[in-house]
Amino acid sequence: MPPRLNTRTIAVAALLDVVAVIAFAATGRASHGEAVLEGLAITAWPFLVALALGWLIAFGWRRPLTPIRTGIPIWVTTVVAGMLLRAVSGQGTALAFVIVATLTLGLLLVGWRGVATLVVGRRRARHPE
Repeated sequence: MPPRLNTRTIAVAALLDVVAVIAFAATGRASHGEAVLEGLAITAWPFLVALALGWLIAFGWRRPLTPIRTGIPIWVTTVVAGMLLRAVSGQGTALAFVIVATLTLGLLLVGWRGVATLVVGRRRARHPE
């Protein structure tokens, strides 16, 4: 059984995911020469809603730092549901965008969890309880 996490750890994990999605949306807007702040909410909202759904599906609060049990389901849900929401709201879902979004969000949402797992593992190895 994993160690019990405190509310702060869960909140920081959720915040890191939100920052990752907003950074993805802002970078995408900037790379196309679009006003970043002006349309950021329009670009980010489908992925933020999908991110929240991903947290619910993955029970993200139980093991927020695990890349496989939590990160991958959150990533896949964020991409799939985010693209569906974009399509329903009349935003683009070109194949190139889907590929870039899938790779970028995977790197961001699963990647930081992989780094966190390594850091926590090293700390526990150095300071066993």
